Amino acid sequence: MDSTKTGRLIRTLRIKSGLTQKQLADRINVTDKAVSKWETGGGCPDISMISALAEVFGTDAASLLAGEINENESEIGNMKKLRFYICPDCGNIIFSSSEASVSCCGNKLSPLEARKAEENEMLSAEHIDGELYVSSDHPMTKEHYISFVAYVGDNTAIVCKQYPEWNLQASLPPYKSGRLVWYCTKCGLLYQDIKPDRK
Repeated sequence: MDSTKTGRLIRTLRIKSGLTQKQLADRINVTDKAVSKWETGGGCPDISMISALAEVFGTDAASLLAGEINENESEIGNMKKLRFYICPDCGNIIFSSSEASVSCCGNKLSPLEARKAEENEMLSAEHIDGELYVSSDHPMTKEHYISFVAYVGDNTAIVCKQYPEWNLQASLPPYKSGRLVWYCTKCGLLYQDIKPDRK
């Protein structure tokens, strides 16, 4: 591993992700001084940190180790680039990991654009008894409800279907980092980043 190349790539990916050194450090449980040291080529992340960094940035460990990302790399398999489609007629949930032509009930569907949830829209995500427990007091009426909650990581996607007039809740494995994505029938597709368990 070339510390200068890897450090430069970490800095580029961090800025592209809109994270400060402190925010990145918090997500992978290190100090911001460690992140600064990596980015200036003064040292390399411990090999045990590479997979956590790759997951945060939505890339692979090999790219971080090499210090460069092949821009022609296929999106296939990178779950953080997952596209979600919802049929307006039947409510069918469809997703793809790369460009796709999707239709349902005679409708040609376009991928939904996710927006970052505001503080008052965020789901509750707590680490309880070795699981990530997701819940919300969001309305779950027949006209206004969350139809699914998904965990999306670098190489993993788990979708939990939700139903109107049921309480929203889902139990997921305790991931260190990643993103929760959900679809509200009135607000559209939203997301929030998962904070790592501090225990």
